Amino acid sequence: MNLYTELCKELEIKYPIIQAPMAGGITTPELVAAVSNAGGLGVLAAGYLTPEATRVEIRKIKKLTERPFAVNIFKAELADSDSRTAEVQEKYASVYEALGIRPGIGDFGSADYSKKQFQVLLEEEIPVLSTTFGLLSQEEFTVAKHNKQKVITMVTNVNEAIQAAKAGADIIVAQGSDAGGHRGTFQVSDTDGSLVGTMSLVPQVADAVELPVVAAGGIMDGRGLAASMVLGAAGVQLGTRFLHAAESGTDEAYKQALLEADEDSTTITKSFSGRPARAVKNEFTELHSGQNIKPLKYPGQNNVTGEIRKAAKKQGNKEYLSLWSGQGIRMIKEEQSAKEIINDIMEQAARIIYS
Repeated sequence: MNLYTELCKELEIKYPIIQAPMAGGITTPELVAAVSNAGGLGVLAAGYLTPEATRVEIRKIKKLTERPFAVNIFKAELADSDSRTAEVQEKYASVYEALGIRPGIGDFGSADYSKKQFQVLLEEEIPVLSTTFGLLSQEEFTVAKHNKQKVITMVTNVNEAIQAAKAGADIIVAQGSDAGGHRGTFQVSDTDGSLVGTMSLVPQVADAVELPVVAAGGIMDGRGLAASMVLGAAGVQLGTRFLHAAESGTDEAYKQALLEADEDSTTITKSFSGRPARAVKNEFTELHSGQNIKPLKYPGQNNVTGEIRKAAKKQGNKEYLSLWSGQGIRMIKEEQSAKEIINDIMEQAARIIYS
């Protein structure tokens, strides 16, 4: 089994490792560049950035690396303002009191920046485009193809993979329910989206599409890379393992909470954003489940809880942070550089495959 795979050839990278897009300040320009410089594919998570901020971050990355990197944008349907906002905020009275803040007022909707962000990615000549929660439009796929830009689409079931392949994706990330944070499920209503585990999902997606498939979800080391390749993947995407990278933007309370958690500590919750995401349980997720609070639709819920998360981060209070994490949480190591993480993964995978 060759560790230089079709994925490496497609993306012009040395190792079949993609750093997952983790929005909210985790994927700093330094982290993205360090992963790419180490032989993987660094990915800037631009989902919550304005087009102008996206351009600024891209240009910072370009100063730090000459290697290929990707930019991830959200392609989610955004709900209109929710009439239940005040009702949900009332249920957070104890949270506001604990943090010493007052609930915000006004419109908690969000503008859809994805089209303008796409234009930025064209103008900045980004070699690899990545989408979460859906697909580029057919027009966008056509333009990306014309510009010889590769498109990565994250999926959570075979039907989504087939849709992505037919639309024009170059690479499919098969993201299992083991994954931390938000999975790329296209349509989410009153469900938690597809809940297929990574090791079950990967071979089924690999059988269904004739494209390089990347395994994601719960993969933390070389064992995960080797196992994924046996199942038909051409590489892996890791997020949780990079949360403790020296170059990441993960704050200290978040890092410490991950080190204190174990494989039973995570849950899938809509409490922070209105979309299902895997996180370490804390007082906020328990408040939601215990009182059966129905969250607002995305992005309203994300914006309402944004002020809570911002205050918790400032105070170092892990009980009200969105502690995104995959189920491989025990395999997190204390701080390493991105280069050390990639080297560790590749060395372990090589020992397994070539022994």
